[in-house]
Amino acid sequence: MPPEVQVVAELVRRAGGRALLVGGCVRDELLGTESKDFDLECFGIAADDLRRTLAERFELDLVGASFGVIKLHHLDIDVALPRRETKLGLGHKAFGMEYDPALTIEEASARRDFTINAIYRDPLTGELIDPWNGREDLERRVLRHVSPHFREDPLRVLRGMQFVARFDLAPAPETIATCREMTPEGLPPERLFEEWSKLLTRGVRISRGLEFLRATGWVRYYPELERLIGCRQDPKWHPEGDVWNHTLCCLDAFARARDARLATTLDGDGARPPSTAIDGSRHHEDLVVGLAVLCHDFGKPDCTAFDPVRQRIRSLGHDEAGVAPTLSFLRRFTNEESLLREVPPLVRLHMRPFAMWKSHASDGAIRRLAAHVLRIDRLLRVAEADDAGRPPYPSEPEPLRWLAREAERLRVADAAPKPLVQGRDLIALGMQPGVKFGIILKATYEAQLDGKFLTREEGIEFVKGMKR
Repeated sequence: MPPEVQVVAELVRRAGGRALLVGGCVRDELLGTESKDFDLECFGIAADDLRRTLAERFELDLVGASFGVIKLHHLDIDVALPRRETKLGLGHKAFGMEYDPALTIEEASARRDFTINAIYRDPLTGELIDPWNGREDLERRVLRHVSPHFREDPLRVLRGMQFVARFDLAPAPETIATCREMTPEGLPPERLFEEWSKLLTRGVRISRGLEFLRATGWVRYYPELERLIGCRQDPKWHPEGDVWNHTLCCLDAFARARDARLATTLDGDGARPPSTAIDGSRHHEDLVVGLAVLCHDFGKPDCTAFDPVRQRIRSLGHDEAGVAPTLSFLRRFTNEESLLREVPPLVRLHMRPFAMWKSHASDGAIRRLAAHVLRIDRLLRVAEADDAGRPPYPSEPEPLRWLAREAERLRVADAAPKPLVQGRDLIALGMQPGVKFGIILKATYEAQLDGKFLTREEGIEFVKGMKR
């Protein structure tokens, strides 16, 4: 806990109020994990008095003040007033709010989502205040909603999805029943995206999150996922069951591998590296790969049939067929161009690593693969999860190790090969931009992938030969 938290609590105490930690920071402390963000709720002090009191020591960010939240500039600390909320209509934001410092802790906590997030801690005395028995639910690994107010905010269903996955929780039957009565009510895509992102980048048992979605009936709002339920697979190759079960097994395998990779980047004392740029890059990579694992078999429902000749169930062409439903699924909650560009190729080519190993693929084929998927290391992570998603069958690491070694040798493991010859080089040779210009650049790049030249100078000589 940063020392500034206690400073805030002491300032509020001197002003006649009481500041209590609440939410994720208290939950994480009880779980023995580190929290980056700290939320304080202040009782017994008016809004103007709170602002004046905090301004004595801190630079304030009042962007969220209209919602009763004051942010301390340059610190991951939010200070809020207890509030009453009134549902005014459909949607996540259709609430009327009234800030009332005279509210009791029990009254204020009734508006929170889950009991594990409604536990308070006094930073000055260490006292734990738990009006909804959240600590017991946390110890028993149960996700339970706090009160009937829960149903007023439909986003909380997707929060439940990612919470059960992140903390390996079992949802209470009454919470499942309540969620089944709720609908998305036109939730904004960016809020949906935030919950799906947390599921895939922070979920320990991602399968639990998707099973929560199924149990609550909310899987129907994602038909690309719902169609996986009951889609049969050949039991000889997929003893784990239908495509839904396979996908869940793959996602849990992805999560284990993701966390193992993270463990290798931690400092010796277990602390995370300080660079937010590194954390941001890792988050994006995990999100791209996690989405590809989630979507990799979306094409199977359209391609699965019984082959009477081979006497087995097959899903020929499901890799290519999976691209369209992947894009449809992603566009339900994001317009982020990088994801729409980077995820579908991983779905389309998720079986390619094993095929290339079997065929002893050439250097040119590996370079072309890198050009298509942008990063072979991502594709290897998807293929690894797919391979591990067939329990009790063991994984086959050698094909993936082979491709990883070859990609490193060719320097295309983490980036597509950049064209050595570019438009400015053709202009320098006296060529004019036009249709032929593009054709020559494409043919030159194909020759580069085939290994016909390895340097820019050799590439220019190749173009000169084409002109002759």
